[in-house]
Amino acid sequence: MGYANLQQCVADLEKTGQLIRIAEPVDANLEAAEIHRRVYAAGGPALLFDNVVDCQFPMVSNLFGTMDRARYIFRDALKHVETLISLKKDPTTLLRSPLKAPGVAGTLLSMRPALRRSGPVMQNETSISKLPQLKCWPDDGGAFITLPQVYTEHPDRPGYVNSNLGMYRVQLGGNQYKKDRQVGLHYQIHRSIGFHHSAALEKGERLKVNIFVGGPPSMTLAAVMPLPDGIPEVAFAGALSRRAVRMVRQKDAPMICAEADFCITGTVAAEELPEGPFGDHLGYYSLVHDFPVVDVHKVYHRSDAIWPFTVVGRPPQEDTVFGELIHELTGPAIPTVLPGVKAVHAVDEAGVHPLLLAIGNERYVPYATKRQPQELLTNANAILGQGQLSLAKYLFIAAHQDNPNLDINDVAAFFGHMLERIDLTRDLHFQTRTTIDTLDYTGTGLNEGSKLIVAAAGERIRSLPTEVPSDLTLPPGFSSPCVCLPGVLAITAPKWSTASPGSDPIPQQFCDALSVEAVINRFPLVVLVDDAEFCARSFGNFLWVTFTRSNPAADVYGIGAFTEQKHWGFRGSLVIDARLKSHMAPPLECDPKVTEKVDRLFSKSGALHGLA
Repeated sequence: MGYANLQQCVADLEKTGQLIRIAEPVDANLEAAEIHRRVYAAGGPALLFDNVVDCQFPMVSNLFGTMDRARYIFRDALKHVETLISLKKDPTTLLRSPLKAPGVAGTLLSMRPALRRSGPVMQNETSISKLPQLKCWPDDGGAFITLPQVYTEHPDRPGYVNSNLGMYRVQLGGNQYKKDRQVGLHYQIHRSIGFHHSAALEKGERLKVNIFVGGPPSMTLAAVMPLPDGIPEVAFAGALSRRAVRMVRQKDAPMICAEADFCITGTVAAEELPEGPFGDHLGYYSLVHDFPVVDVHKVYHRSDAIWPFTVVGRPPQEDTVFGELIHELTGPAIPTVLPGVKAVHAVDEAGVHPLLLAIGNERYVPYATKRQPQELLTNANAILGQGQLSLAKYLFIAAHQDNPNLDINDVAAFFGHMLERIDLTRDLHFQTRTTIDTLDYTGTGLNEGSKLIVAAAGERIRSLPTEVPSDLTLPPGFSSPCVCLPGVLAITAPKWSTASPGSDPIPQQFCDALSVEAVINRFPLVVLVDDAEFCARSFGNFLWVTFTRSNPAADVYGIGAFTEQKHWGFRGSLVIDARLKSHMAPPLECDPKVTEKVDRLFSKSGALHGLA
């Protein structure tokens, strides 16, 4: 049976050598995050900060810092949850082979919350300013909760059955928030809390909100799970821990997780206030925008409360493990949700939503002498209409029949497969002026941008060069060509120099200066960047630069481009302008003074020597 609360988890990890205590005084302002990032990068243990400067509460981080530790935390439940998901894929499995689905009944029973009149979380009260004031990046607008569990119930249908538990970031102070009386609530598009908020507004009411911090680890994972409508996250949390989540009933208010470490109760105000900046998981700051505000009613905490946190930034980070675990659990169900689709993979190193890979069937005309994308396009449109997959910006989809052994998790091999087969006169399909991820600043405005479907099917039509041709010539102002991977060339271009998206003439001038017979067209993909050597230094750099710094409708060009019956294609290379642009958010950088101080902690004479 899984952990009932965070205290049991911390004690078990410490007992098994997977968590260490840090007695050294550590400031929640930048220092804790800097320590966390280094230990995570080294594949190190979970960290319990016993001595947080100017705060009575200890903090814990890196709980889910490795897949091995995440699997260990949920070891009692993973196979049962996987069985439940496989039953969704093929319900007849239980009838045909009941012994292959052991524990299903117990797992189902654990999905019903256990209702209580009170719980440990309600033992004490405090104020917002006495909570750990975690700040992870120098230009963050204030302290944030980075592992919040925001719980709401549908105003028309109260109770857990129609509840939502989501990880929507919470700003504890700064900006225009009233100290100890207001916190910021940032939820992005396509989040279920929006449906609850909308229903409350239609009734002329204020949405009631409980924000949990800590508690059973299963609640943390459930808060980020992309569950289908009709499955409440608190029920899934019960399945993950193999024990019912204890919930405290409230009169005329949402339930409270009895075993949470902290709970902030309140209502969403009638006004919005500026929220941010915040160093986010794409590796840039999300900027200041108006978002909902929660008027705080109560701040509860248990007597032995621990404040869990994570740090996001350019991937990979700890939330990478969440993504891998989610993929491991839900991947087998993809063909039932999206018939014809064999697998999908949101690429973490590209920031998740900017780049989505998929493998689908291509069976519409099996008798055809030449395979081309047909069913793949149906699959692609279905993917972009499905839940949070709809936030994908670039979707590359390959035909299963071309290589049944193609591994969607081997991103470099997948790119090679695509680039060998893509017909650049035919296989690019745009969606312009649509929605993209709230945190993606490459588009024309908040939540606004475009999408590009790249579909490839059929035999290989080219071989991919692996070296810069000796006879390659570039237009004036462009330099330092570097091969990022077979078939992909990065080129240093002049810096972005205009104000509005898509208005810089440099990429088009680059394409116009080159003919379709030019040597550069041996590379099906050319990326214009600020620093080609950096882009090509690692595959991760290529993914991050290319897909977090480009908006397809504005930044995709082609050599020898043409338009035919409103279809746009080109006879030479695909060119992506992936330079930093003035309308984009700045990349994240550490504070040099904090870095220097933490360097001393990790030195041979420092208290943290050997951890990273």
